[in-house]
Amino acid sequence: MGWFRKDGTDGGSGASDTDVHPLQQVTDLERALADRQALIQMCLYALDRARSGGVVERLEEGLAAIGVQALRPDGERFDPAQHEAGGAVPTDDPALDGIVAETEVTGFADHDRLLRAPIVTVYAKKNP
Repeated sequence: MGWFRKDGTDGGSGASDTDVHPLQQVTDLERALADRQALIQMCLYALDRARSGGVVERLEEGLAAIGVQALRPDGERFDPAQHEAGGAVPTDDPALDGIVAETEVTGFADHDRLLRAPIVTVYAKKNP
């Protein structure tokens, strides 16, 4: 007995995946990519509400395994194209001016595409 395709037809009669219409392959790829995006968004939603550090860690590990990285730019220079300023911490140290002091809300990037900018607190030079 042969194997069966999704449409229920017998695939064991020498037919191969190359017999699948190219438009069907594109549709399947588009569906898979849309499903991936939906799952990533669901994981981000769960991360925002997770109370357990272990759950957060496990979700972040799972996302990292598929190329989605958590962004915590503490200590990096503030970049308005990559970070969202949530607040400022006054500093007398000119070397700290414009440096991210703390990540308030973790950001995420899917490979090189920013999904959500991290919300950060930035050191700002005190006014005299």
